Amino acid sequence: MKLFQNITKRSFGFNILVILGAVVLVFIIFFSSLGFLTRHGEEVTVPDVRGKTIKEATTALEKLGFEVEVRDSIYIDTMPALLVYEQTPERGDVVKVNRTIYLTVNKVVPPMVPMPDLEGLTYRSAEMTLRARRLNIGDTIYKPDFATNTVLEQLLNGKPIKPGKEIPEGSNITLVLSSGTGSMENPVPDLIGATYFEAREILAASNLNVGTVLIDGGVTDTLGAFIFKQTPARRNELGELNLIRAGESVDLWLTATKPVKDSTAVLPPAAPNVQPAPAE
Repeated sequence: MKLFQNITKRSFGFNILVILGAVVLVFIIFFSSLGFLTRHGEEVTVPDVRGKTIKEATTALEKLGFEVEVRDSIYIDTMPALLVYEQTPERGDVVKVNRTIYLTVNKVVPPMVPMPDLEGLTYRSAEMTLRARRLNIGDTIYKPDFATNTVLEQLLNGKPIKPGKEIPEGSNITLVLSSGTGSMENPVPDLIGATYFEAREILAASNLNVGTVLIDGGVTDTLGAFIFKQTPARRNELGELNLIRAGESVDLWLTATKPVKDSTAVLPPAAPNVQPAPAE
């Protein structure tokens, strides 16, 4: 009551000055302590938290006064899941305290990506295409073929993989590459009368490729259809064996009816029957 009476006894102007002085004093105290409360102007070197778990990284950064936020995720097949892959700002940067450090962590489950079409590409182009999809080159297998160092087949886990099929990011893709044609020439195999399935096996065993395949209108089962013509043929017009190099192709004509081989086909001319000269 005495305090109230003292205040009321003083002039109104005096009381206003007292109130304004108190307000100014509070502001001065507040702004003077703001730098201490917020650690204004204090700088800290960002530590390296890459390779740590999210919990380990967060603990280390918060001890230094940083805020932590997981901003993004990525999949690296050679790195354990849920480890820090990248940080922003980077290690060694000098920044103000209370700065937010953004983390990129490795995913638990790899994302799915469509398998690209690599057949016909050079090895270098296939490698760049796979890397763009975050896929890896596994084994490389060489097979005789006309176009040297181009991709003949693409395999996943030993089996052909079609373009567009969804596969896990980081998968290893095996490439079957062309080694070019061989230098040795061998006789053309005789495929007349064999089924298309048998002909493919015979050609593969000789490191030869199936070329153009022309199918007769009556064929309903391609694999069971019969070969009635091939190019190059087994023999030429003189009856001599045609030669072919590994990696080259043989064109095939298919029919539904098994052909009868011509027993009168041209054979190599027999050596003349020379009689020994009579003794004198």
